[in-house]
Amino acid sequence: MLLSKSCEYAIRAAVYVGYKTLNKEKTGMSEVAEAIGAPVHFTARILQGLSRKRVISSSKGPHGGFYIENSAKVYLIDIIRAIEGDGLFNACILGLKNCSDTKPCPVHDEIKTVRTQLLLEFNKKSLRDLVSDYQQNKYVLK
Repeated sequence: MLLSKSCEYAIRAAVYVGYKTLNKEKTGMSEVAEAIGAPVHFTARILQGLSRKRVISSSKGPHGGFYIENSAKVYLIDIIRAIEGDGLFNACILGLKNCSDTKPCPVHDEIKTVRTQLLLEFNKKSLRDLVSDYQQNKYVLK
């Protein structure tokens, strides 16, 4: 498992919110939780976190809910960083605090290569791309 459960759910939630936004709809946390197969309270925390980091937006009131301002400007890396921070891309996978290019752990160089490739991929996949693929039934969210 590369990403935390929170991050997995956050990506799925953002795709669903983006999908609803594409259809000119806002969505509530219970609907998102159902769509992605996650507990409501867990989904609420994830959506609030994404909203605080401005990955998604929310509005209150009878016609309120979650939506995406511009899915073309949100990338997979934005969702991941909103939940995981930069630790996924900086921390030593063996847990060594002093691991660095000058004092590497046994797998530092191999992992650095993989992380670089992951960053490239996460930076080029927009939420709009993910929503489009979901809309075309290329994958499921639960």
